[in-house]
Amino acid sequence: MIVASVEKLSKVYHVPGSPVSVEALSNIDIEFTAGESTAICGASGSGKSTLLNVLGCLDRPSAGRYVLGGIDTSYLDDDALSDIRGQRIGFVFQSFNLIQQLTVAENVEIPLFYQAVPPDERRERSRKVIELLGLTDRAHHRPMELSGGQQQRVAIARALMNDPLIILADEPTGNLDSVTGEMVMSIFQGLRDEGRTIIIVTHERGIAEQCDRIITLRDGKIISNKQQTHSRQAEPVTDR
Repeated sequence: MIVASVEKLSKVYHVPGSPVSVEALSNIDIEFTAGESTAICGASGSGKSTLLNVLGCLDRPSAGRYVLGGIDTSYLDDDALSDIRGQRIGFVFQSFNLIQQLTVAENVEIPLFYQAVPPDERRERSRKVIELLGLTDRAHHRPMELSGGQQQRVAIARALMNDPLIILADEPTGNLDSVTGEMVMSIFQGLRDEGRTIIIVTHERGIAEQCDRIITLRDGKIISNKQQTHSRQAEPVTDR
């Protein structure tokens, strides 16, 4: 099942006060299916971040379409895009982006807080996701009391709270050592095996090769869209 697609998508940035423009993406076509992990790779300036911003409804294409869950997001207003981000997309960042003053449970609840979900329901859903990520004994700790791997697991738990159609991960292992990075990738593999659609921007070839597909960008164009063949068996979550 196709969960998201970009069709003939281009993005042009105009330099304010200047006739200069930069084409960050050019005529991109991609389909993302349920239960698939995709790595987006490329050198600095290749268009990776721009594509991720469009997929995350943080930016609009200059031309073409981005369809998510059957909805063409390309011409939605800011409020509608905010609703899409809150209800259909889970974000995982390199720097975790946790609020230091809040506990693990409170950080995980944040997406539902902004959707005005009642507190009792937020807490129950948070409890289940925290248990899923093996963080029950850390639920009342604050981020500064956790290891890097634990903080990233909290970020993944938070991304799952709205039951998203797609999970977008921007260099999710970039601040982790190699062993902890492998643990985080095993979590993504497990989520993919449950039918989640995972899109990872990474410059690490070893991380990309663990995904089902590698899309490589250069100068805003797709130069490779390679399907991988490897085992889908995920490693168990360990406490790091």
